Amino acid sequence: QVQLVEAGGGLVQAGGALRLSCAAPRSTNRINATAWYRQAPGKQRELVATITSGGGINYADSVKDRFTISRDKNTVYLQMNSLKPEDTAVYYCNAEVATWGTYWGRGTLVTVSA
Repeated sequence: QVQLVEAGGGLVQAGGALRLSCAAPRSTNRINATAWYRQAPGKQRELVATITSGGGINYADSVKDRFTISRDKNTVYLQMNSLKPEDTAVYYCNAEVATWGTYWGRGTLVTVSA
């Protein structure tokens, strides 16, 4: 079992910024890819950004040019700039760990006020 620990959520005004982090234990096997998802109230969970072990990065169209995903060893970050009220959601970290499977964090709430 891999426990992913998310941090960095909170309340921010529109136009503001937040930085989320997702940390996996040092003992974790190789992480092939890490992704951030989000789920707004009454909506389905959606993919926000992914980063692979080879450095490949993808973003949802809705966050391109505003969000930046990066990785430092077993921690993945999501820098969120120019936040909008529609970015309000619970943000979840997801990791694909080689031979172990896929794991989820518990989520961190991001609230953007108008």
